[in-house]
Amino acid sequence: MTQPAKPRRGPGRPRQDEADSGPGAQERIRLAAREEFAARGYDKTSVRGIAKAAGVDPALVHHYFGTKDDLFAEAIELSMEPALVVPAVLGEGPDGIGERLARYFLGIWENPVTRAPLLAVMRSALTHEAAAKVLRGLVLRRVLERVAADLDVPDPTFRAELAASHMVGIAILRYVVQVEPLASAEPEAIVALVAPTLQRYLTED
Repeated sequence: MTQPAKPRRGPGRPRQDEADSGPGAQERIRLAAREEFAARGYDKTSVRGIAKAAGVDPALVHHYFGTKDDLFAEAIELSMEPALVVPAVLGEGPDGIGERLARYFLGIWENPVTRAPLLAVMRSALTHEAAAKVLRGLVLRRVLERVAADLDVPDPTFRAELAASHMVGIAILRYVVQVEPLASAEPEAIVALVAPTLQRYLTED
């Protein structure tokens, strides 16, 4: 007896046996991507390698996250959590926003779990446009521009860029190049010196 033909899959749709699990599989892919990018950097990480680490078919990675660049952004966003950060940084208003922003930024760099993927994006951003685009999108658009726009000050984008340049510069010197004495300075000492400058960038007319 002739078996009925199996329905064809639509474009980008994983097989039923590949989809073994929706949110669980997606979270495994995100975590695997963060670990792979942190360990190998942007250029040496592949979708196939991430899929292998997550225990899924590469087609499932593409189905949930699209391109390698998209997955790179997801992996970094997992460390930065902008949706949680912006309300916390804004707090009760402009007073103290410079200190809150500095403490948030240094906090994610001081945490070994979130530092590794951020090191990967920072190093990769210096030589790969795709990584630089992720850095611009997350640090500037998803965090700083949203913070500055909420403060009702002139030129919020320019102010956000100034704040970003300050914090990214600190990250490069402290965590990537490891220039002393900045590399071994206490985080609170850095916050105390940097916070007034960030406050001025984001709140003064």
